[in-house]
Amino acid sequence: MSGQVTTQSAERVVPAPPARRRRRRYLAPTLLLAPTVLFLLFFFAWPMVQALVLAVQDRAGVWTLDPLRRMINDINFWPAVRNTLLLIVVLVPLQVTLALVMALLLNAGLRGTGLFLYAWAVPLAISDLAAGIVWLSIFADRGYLNSLLAGLGLPTFAFLSYEHPVSMFIAVVIAETWRATAIVMVILVAGLQVIPKEYGEAAAVFGATGWQRLRHVTLPLLRPSLQVALILRTILAFQVFAVVIALAGRNMPVLASEAYYWYGSYSNPHVAAAYALIILAFSMVNTLIYLRTLRVRDEQIGG
Repeated sequence: MSGQVTTQSAERVVPAPPARRRRRRYLAPTLLLAPTVLFLLFFFAWPMVQALVLAVQDRAGVWTLDPLRRMINDINFWPAVRNTLLLIVVLVPLQVTLALVMALLLNAGLRGTGLFLYAWAVPLAISDLAAGIVWLSIFADRGYLNSLLAGLGLPTFAFLSYEHPVSMFIAVVIAETWRATAIVMVILVAGLQVIPKEYGEAAAVFGATGWQRLRHVTLPLLRPSLQVALILRTILAFQVFAVVIALAGRNMPVLASEAYYWYGSYSNPHVAAAYALIILAFSMVNTLIYLRTLRVRDEQIGG
């Protein structure tokens, strides 16, 4: 009897082989990550590979660089590159600055903060095309703005005419700023709320002014959120499309709209894929620049 008990105890304490323990340790994380990996493979990696293949093939499936050459020789290619880069140069700093001011006001806990948050977040619930149509009703020849000018006895102005590219560009910037600033604001508000208030209070005790606390305490600690906001907003700015189409049509070509026209109107998916490839390349280069210039070390994140 005692020999039987001794045998059972020995069986219970026998450890599992190291290979089996390793498999068990990695099984749960692998199962949890699998849906995300599959999602990325089917909806991001596979379309990217398809676009890359389409951009270097002709209609007969022969490998060639003709789609890329045709894109570069297209009359709208360089204006599209210029307009897209101009929009990014103007939009991204403007939106990040506005979003930072809005986030700081919300984080200050002033009276009516909740009302401002709801008002500023309204554009998040509106689609790109709907936002473009809203601003078209304002800037059109017989829109609200010209009606107001006429009511005040002032001359009207064709803001969206091809003869006035500057006013057309400004109209697109205003519409896109209104539409997409809120998403940057949400990211920055989330970043501000994880910064301990004790840091600012300690700086105030040592005599730091509000500007000094913002420059030397808040902004350095907000750098990870700023990095995410800049990357996200720049990538989305390269894809700006519906607002430009609604307000300016072909009078203001951008890279995404040219990809749309080549695919839909000209039925040439190869040149459209070449445009998509250019957008992808620009986005990756900008992301690498942001990751390099706004690099945040682990010890900085941990405070």
